[in-house]
Amino acid sequence: MKIFIEFWKARDNWHQLSKQERIDYLGQIGPVIEDLVSKGVVFEAWGVNEDKTPQKADYDFYAVSKLPSQELLESFQTVVEASGWYEYFDQVNISGDNIAVESVIAKMIEL
Repeated sequence: MKIFIEFWKARDNWHQLSKQERIDYLGQIGPVIEDLVSKGVVFEAWGVNEDKTPQKADYDFYAVSKLPSQELLESFQTVVEASGWYEYFDQVNISGDNIAVESVIAKMIEL
């Protein structure tokens, strides 16, 4: 099981679009999400990064997803890039296997 965490904020290109252009662009997301869900992707959370967040990251939105395989994760990333998403949003990603806390701590100790 792969975990994929995305953080993003709007670029100037997004702000330059009209409200209707934004609606039209984001309207394309629904069918993509449905397709991914049919392939086993679980969208655990989408949200807005709150101003009161301690040590707040400089991103406005986040999403946390579970994907059943590395291949599906790569396919998902390809679809996002092909959609022109990165022209409109500055985004950083984190991904990896869902592992036990003890395994993460062991890796930290090994650094």
